Amino acid sequence: MASAAPSVVERFAPSPTGELHLGHAFSALTAWEAAQAAGGTFLLRMDDLDTGRCKPEFAQGIEDDLRFLGFFWPEPVLYQSTRAAEHGAVIDDLIAKGLVYPCVCTRAEIQAAAGAPQEGAPDGPPYPGTCRGQSGLPSDQPHALRLDMGKAIDFLGGNEAVRSLTFEEIGVGPNGERGTIPLDPDALIEQVGDVVLRRKDGAIAYHLAVVLDDGFQGITHVTRGQDLFPSTPIHRLLQALTGTPTPIYRHHRLIRDENGRRLAKRHRDLSLSVLRAGGATPADIRASAGL
Repeated sequence: MASAAPSVVERFAPSPTGELHLGHAFSALTAWEAAQAAGGTFLLRMDDLDTGRCKPEFAQGIEDDLRFLGFFWPEPVLYQSTRAAEHGAVIDDLIAKGLVYPCVCTRAEIQAAAGAPQEGAPDGPPYPGTCRGQSGLPSDQPHALRLDMGKAIDFLGGNEAVRSLTFEEIGVGPNGERGTIPLDPDALIEQVGDVVLRRKDGAIAYHLAVVLDDGFQGITHVTRGQDLFPSTPIHRLLQALTGTPTPIYRHHRLIRDENGRRLAKRHRDLSLSVLRAGGATPADIRASAGL
């Protein structure tokens, strides 16, 4: 007897650092409707690693906005900050494999050393490798931990092995990308570089956290904006390094303001709480998001 296909598990994972806006609503509604159409599950997760900016009132506001739109999800909501021990264990494993190194550089130093940002780099200019290969950094000096991208590619079997790693895009990338997309090891070296896996404050960085927590929650489909498409090869590589399953990706268009800029949390006039206070209905919000 053939085994049943795994149930679809979608997620919406905002950072509770402000109010949701129409762009968030579009992404959440896209994931919600995909889960509903497949008879699957929709999960809410709070990506609260930015402890200085994340606030309980923002998390509560996010839940209130989503319930207003008719969403429901299994409780309790997972907060990324509660998984520090699990994240740390993976970091320790990558250290033991010799795939990470400490970095004391500031953003200004990296920008100055790297020169002009390269098109398509997900985190700004690729790190120039200033601290790579150095030893004897003071134990009390604040430092990030970076993935040595070259060593990671070698660990996975080299360029040809990495080219065999793929992800499935059922939405569309910023340049029309869709279908089965292989990794490009040269682009990972030249355009991505040695990404941060643990920040100077000791917290796990976004790229590794999202991979581990999506895997932990059994996420089968990741729905998110096209601005995160360039991060997907990083996530696919980290999935291979950590033995984490690869979900299907659905990248979608971005909601922009009247000047063509991507919406951000500073656009409070387009926040869901303001729209709700002004009498907007769920149908009004859907229409405003272009759904």
